[in-house]
Amino acid sequence: MGKQILFFCVAFLSCLLAHAGRVSGIVTDEKGQALPYASIFVKGTTLGTTANFQGNYFLDLAPGNYTITCQHIGYTRQEKAITVTGNAVLDFRLQLQQTVMKEIVITAGTEDPAYQIIRNAIKKKKDYVEPLDSFTCEAYIKTLVRTRKLPKKVFGKKIEESDRKDMGVDSAGRGIIYLSESLIRVASKKPGFIKLEVLSGRQSGSNGFGFNFPTVTNFYNNNVNVFTLQQLSPRGFISPIADGALTYYRYKYLGSFFEDGKEINQISVTPRRKYEPLFSGTINITEGDWRIHSLDLMLVKESQLQLLDTLVIKQIHVPIGNNIWQTKDENIYFTFNIAGINAIGNFTNVYNKYDVHPQFSKKYFNNVVMVYDSGINKKSIPYWDSIRPVQLTTEEVKNFRVKDSVFKVQQETSLSKTYIDSIHKNREKITLKKIVWSGYTRSNYSKLHPFSYSWQPLFKNIYYNTVEGLALNAALTLQKFFPALKQVISFTPNIRYGFSNTHLNAWGSLAFTKRIVNQETDGSSTDGLHTWTLSGGRRISQFNKENPITPLINSAYTLLFRRNYIKLYENYFGSLAWNKRFYNDLYVKASLLYEDRLPLENTSDFSFFAHNGRSFTPNYPFEKIAAPFERYQAVIASIALQYKPGQRFVQFPDSKLAVGSKYPTLYLKYDKGIDKIAGSDVNFDKWKFSVWNDKNFKLWGLLKYRFSIGGFLNTKKVFIQDYQHFNGNQAFYASTYLNSFQLAPYYANSTTAAFYAVGHLEHHFNGLLTNKIPSFRKLNWFLVAGTNAFYVNTSNNYTEVFAGMENIFKLFRVDVVASYLNGRPGQVGLRVGLGGLLGGIITL
Repeated sequence: MGKQILFFCVAFLSCLLAHAGRVSGIVTDEKGQALPYASIFVKGTTLGTTANFQGNYFLDLAPGNYTITCQHIGYTRQEKAITVTGNAVLDFRLQLQQTVMKEIVITAGTEDPAYQIIRNAIKKKKDYVEPLDSFTCEAYIKTLVRTRKLPKKVFGKKIEESDRKDMGVDSAGRGIIYLSESLIRVASKKPGFIKLEVLSGRQSGSNGFGFNFPTVTNFYNNNVNVFTLQQLSPRGFISPIADGALTYYRYKYLGSFFEDGKEINQISVTPRRKYEPLFSGTINITEGDWRIHSLDLMLVKESQLQLLDTLVIKQIHVPIGNNIWQTKDENIYFTFNIAGINAIGNFTNVYNKYDVHPQFSKKYFNNVVMVYDSGINKKSIPYWDSIRPVQLTTEEVKNFRVKDSVFKVQQETSLSKTYIDSIHKNREKITLKKIVWSGYTRSNYSKLHPFSYSWQPLFKNIYYNTVEGLALNAALTLQKFFPALKQVISFTPNIRYGFSNTHLNAWGSLAFTKRIVNQETDGSSTDGLHTWTLSGGRRISQFNKENPITPLINSAYTLLFRRNYIKLYENYFGSLAWNKRFYNDLYVKASLLYEDRLPLENTSDFSFFAHNGRSFTPNYPFEKIAAPFERYQAVIASIALQYKPGQRFVQFPDSKLAVGSKYPTLYLKYDKGIDKIAGSDVNFDKWKFSVWNDKNFKLWGLLKYRFSIGGFLNTKKVFIQDYQHFNGNQAFYASTYLNSFQLAPYYANSTTAAFYAVGHLEHHFNGLLTNKIPSFRKLNWFLVAGTNAFYVNTSNNYTEVFAGMENIFKLFRVDVVASYLNGRPGQVGLRVGLGGLLGGIITL
């Protein structure tokens, strides 16, 4: 029934459009130069469009009489009456805005009148921040990124000429590298409900969906986010009419002008201080009701803008009902120069068809905040020509046509045997360099029966430790895909050889992963993911299964500083694990593990430097046990649950993605050591409960926390491998933040106590305080501080406090850490890790 209704609506609209007339033209300034992105709309309605970069526009209107309004920030608005009977041309030539200065006598001590206008706007903004109980509208988004210069190499990798051609740039590196357009239905309802329905989207040269997030930047909010991307500024930006804006900005009254009998005040906005998250430019405020009429505001590096060099936001607000104004269009321009890639871009957003009295079904607003239509990227060219409110430029039309044609040919030939044979013939050969250094991936390129395998490079799997000496690990992953069944089978064999102890270990894992999609009664779909994993063989393991020290870091410390921090044992093992992600984002994992655990001894005493005769320590947690353990068997059953309440989702045509929640993540795990099964010698019960989350205080920074409690309910037979270990770190490189202790030993505090508590807390100031220090604010280094602690009892507790700088080159973080063991001062040390706008999202 739903499809029949949709077909009827499309047919009805097609009939209307067939009898409509197209009004088109060009918008220029008084010198005849094109005015890009002027706003054109039908007076008294919410129907309108935006001129393109060349000033061209069009409007499809049913026959009748209309008044067409054209406006551009900084220019006098112009209106023209027209009778539509067919296609018509209507050009606009706008004059520079002429403002009139009121007769104001300013004497010593008298403030500029702009300040009182801003005070009035601040008082009234609570009425405008969310003026409607509910509404719907359509949002059209066109996104374009154009390079002005492209280097020969990026991060040391050469950009081949064939790649430049595929990108669409010329020999000088200039051209459009990204172009997309989307149509989204936006629905909003108080308090705070929102839903986006992505009706259509296309991306030049691919079958991608394009950029689908309407960028309504609400300057009635105290703190303004652009694109909701924290990477542009974790603290957000302060609106020129925020509650405390007068302490951040200087204002200057530039005069006023009139539209439809309403006076609009034009005000210059300037930051009082550099290196604060502040805008500069002009904002136009209506007289009497003190609302935003339009604005033209800029952010630069000195505004604590990250990654981009400049960002300009232009908005025009129009009345859509009785005393209700909303954003008609928003244009965002940006520039960046990263790794020699010099580019500019813009987001053109046009909002049409506002409905201020929508009717929503009872369950319309749910935890799915964004829904993609099943045919989002399957729309025809005539469809786009019929719904697009912004005329494409000549260059954009060519970009779509050329790149889409090339992509279509590639798609049509990709299934042919000739094409696949050509790829196999022309791809690079597997060389010794790939085997040793870079690794490689191979695929059969079949869409019906896809198969691939990946080789991990040997060089990155060469380690040194005192047990094996030089150790070499080889791993290969094979994957078989079953698209119709939505299933993947993967097999990963591993072979590891220790050249000193001459042990050859081999093990592997076989995983079956399947995605299940359920169709809901409201037409949406929910999906879950579950995996069965069967593993077995003989392997080397750390005593702490969370692997607090990486083999690479241990290799460096063993060879250079004669420190063998890693402690290893050997085990024959077999395990069966099942994990599933349910539709509400509940994760469940259950496993059964068998291990035949064997002790290992040091067999190598080699290091590059003697360090005054420093000796290697024994290969077991000597701080906790007096001698190596004796061989024994263990059977352990585990179950873990993870859940984030209030999780919101994006519903794609064939999948579902969790996008976050304001509530913390909850985690519960239970381990049972089972005695007398398969010769098992263990008997214990262990539990752990954790909660973690981030809290963004905008201007005041970002708080991250993780708290855990746990303990043993039964300790009849517990061996060192199954103790509760607190993830220590004795290396210079920082261990995992919020899940480790940067100065604590690896095993000295391990316990089988009935109860323990762990806490991790860190605050990222994100430019707060450091923007007051001249030597730091230009570098854009951010302060970070916090504490890590655990408590078992009065004789086993640990606390460390730290402070440091992050966002060093956008990647690195350096902390000074001081520790306290059992209430007494311990060590003071330095730790270096990844942290900042880019480093914080990188996982090694």
